[in-house]
Amino acid sequence: MKPNFKIILLIHIIGVFNSCNAITSFDQSPRHFPKDFLWGVGSSSYQIEGGWNADDKGESIWDFMTHNYPEKIYDKSNGDISCDSYHQWRRDVQMVRELNVKTYRFSISWVRIMPEGHMNKVSTAGIKYYSALIDELLHYNITPMVTMYHWELPQRLQELGGWTNPEIIPLFKDYARLLLEMYGDRVKLWTTINEPYHVCEHSYGVDYLAPAYNYPGIPSYLCGHNLLKAHAEVVHMYRNEYKKRQGGRMGITLDVSWQEPKTDSPKDHEASQRGMEFYLGWFAHPIFSSHGNYPAIMIDRIRSLSREQGFTRSRLPEFTKEEIQRIRGTSDFFGINTYTSMLVTSNDHNNSAKFPIPSFNHDMGVVETQDPSWKGSGSVWLKVFPKGMYNMLMWIKKEYNNPPMIITENGVSDRGGLEDYARVDYYNMYLSSVLDALEDGANVEGYVAWSLMDSYEWKAGFSEKFGLYHVDFNDAQRKRTPKISARVYSRICKTNRIDWSYRPTLNDDQITAMSRLPELTSASSRLRSSIESSSSYLMCSLSLFLFVIFAKYLY
Repeated sequence: MKPNFKIILLIHIIGVFNSCNAITSFDQSPRHFPKDFLWGVGSSSYQIEGGWNADDKGESIWDFMTHNYPEKIYDKSNGDISCDSYHQWRRDVQMVRELNVKTYRFSISWVRIMPEGHMNKVSTAGIKYYSALIDELLHYNITPMVTMYHWELPQRLQELGGWTNPEIIPLFKDYARLLLEMYGDRVKLWTTINEPYHVCEHSYGVDYLAPAYNYPGIPSYLCGHNLLKAHAEVVHMYRNEYKKRQGGRMGITLDVSWQEPKTDSPKDHEASQRGMEFYLGWFAHPIFSSHGNYPAIMIDRIRSLSREQGFTRSRLPEFTKEEIQRIRGTSDFFGINTYTSMLVTSNDHNNSAKFPIPSFNHDMGVVETQDPSWKGSGSVWLKVFPKGMYNMLMWIKKEYNNPPMIITENGVSDRGGLEDYARVDYYNMYLSSVLDALEDGANVEGYVAWSLMDSYEWKAGFSEKFGLYHVDFNDAQRKRTPKISARVYSRICKTNRIDWSYRPTLNDDQITAMSRLPELTSASSRLRSSIESSSSYLMCSLSLFLFVIFAKYLY
């Protein structure tokens, strides 16, 4: 037993050293966010609501996939109940209040208010549910930030081809009109669509998100083309018919992992630029660039590769001149979701990366890896690289003439527990990078932490936890308990600054909640947790010293 324990001890010593070294590399002097900085927290309908067949709600593509193909989900779970926010929404609002945030970003389930996706059937119960939630938020002076579409397409519309069918454009416009009529008098912050890249490439191009087509290289571009036109039609409708009397703002939320050049070579810098233009520019360029349309590199590469592959025309559809002008400028702010970064280099002409041909990845021609020294998380894809946040914000500033930006999602996962000091460190470090970007001129208006509570994490099921609040999924009432990170984020939002020294320990309520959790950590892991709660480099160094003395004593 001794040799095994010694190895474990050594691993923890190295881990603590790396953690301390990463944290102390940041400027920990007092710095404040702007007085009007918008603090928020977010969630999405399918992930938290449950009530999948409550009242007259319809079937979404996620209901269909999780019920018919449970093997596609890591733990074969579904969102049928999840956090049960359909019944526990008042507690959700109290949690938002406790966090001292100014806004709550949530999404509306298309099928909860239009069960089959068409205007011929509207759910009164669904309309009332979101109306009550909005009123409760406003009662406490919390601004609702409403996402119209967060991946919950009605299954009946998917059977028409979903986002690959141009008929989705007037259908989405009908849906948006209903939301504006019902809630626009009270909602002043709207996002039309959440993460178009995931809606298209990860839903049609690969077998990942519902409907999980795994049809690379063609339908994702059809999806993107229709999605951009649908978004633009809704924004024009809002500006022409509602904005003057409702007085809100409407934007779109895009997502990207910063493309960090693997080396300082010109080749890798070129791969970084190309990766950003494909991932982010695919949807950002038509809306935010001065000329509109898709990035030239996308148009040229996909046309050329399509010709080589024997297609009679480019797999990337073309906009008319009128469509380019109609889409350009259709966002009042640049919503951005980001979590991690990638190291990138170019794929070679022999396709050594073995990307499917055709496919989005082959078209982009970028090979992604991550630095093994970057700290991990509860998700295999999410590694901690705070400088990526700064680099990404500065890239948007330069590429799109510094639009108003709201970070609409940012956070980190773990595998459970309430002593989430790694999440505290993540927020502190990434928010420091946001401050760096602000000080260097980036027009960042706000930050929305992801997420309010542990919830259904798509294909990962309930195995990965992003929440500031722990949810007891074994409790019929889905009891919510704040984690350490909730208390830290609450202080940041209240004081408008990062306090690196604030690392609270569990209170009585949290200890009681912890006692109900499965045994997630060994004694050595619990020891590491106590070390992670130290507030300075000196404390980290002292902890390492005690570790070494302890090891010598044992051996």
